[in-house]
Amino acid sequence: MNELLSMSNFINSCEHNCSMIQKKHFKKGEIITTYIQKRNQFCILASGQAELIRYDFNGNKTIVERFSKNDIFGEVFYVITTNNELFVVAKQSCDVLFFIYDNILKKCKPNCKFHQFLNDNLSAFIMQKVISLNSRVELLTKRSIRDKLLGYFTILSTRTLCKSFSLPFSLTDLADYLSVDRSAMMRELKSLKDDGFIEKNGNTITLLYK
Repeated sequence: MNELLSMSNFINSCEHNCSMIQKKHFKKGEIITTYIQKRNQFCILASGQAELIRYDFNGNKTIVERFSKNDIFGEVFYVITTNNELFVVAKQSCDVLFFIYDNILKKCKPNCKFHQFLNDNLSAFIMQKVISLNSRVELLTKRSIRDKLLGYFTILSTRTLCKSFSLPFSLTDLADYLSVDRSAMMRELKSLKDDGFIEKNGNTITLLYK
């Protein structure tokens, strides 16, 4: 968490002091980047929210990841083995910093504090990203809709340190995120409530199991 706070401070104070950083603004719904074209770059979300989206050959949508302020993302973290293009789309108005990975090891100028900060902390950022991706893979490999829902709810509960939390997705987006049919997911949510696993009040979920 200290790293994230430091990242926020450095973005606010130093983003204009590094000639190797590009800052771009995106409106809701605009494509920030795509992953089919392998580029040795990564991005940091300075503000707003974005989603990594994949469409299969039948047009079915999957939300692969959701990004919030301070999150790091980019093609450098993925090995693309499919023709299904991955899009990073602005979920809301957002600002994004673009970095060429090869430029990180060489400073744009001797007194670039932001560049030095990245050099000193890049391994920590990458480790956080790896942990996030591992959690995502573990969630998607669960076989049943119930297991996916309970697994995701457990992640949110652990993240918020509370058994009650608000879903960051609409139910349609949640189904896309879990890569399940929405109607089947709604039936499973009702079943989880009837079986005493959860309480659901609007967009708020309360876990009733230990």
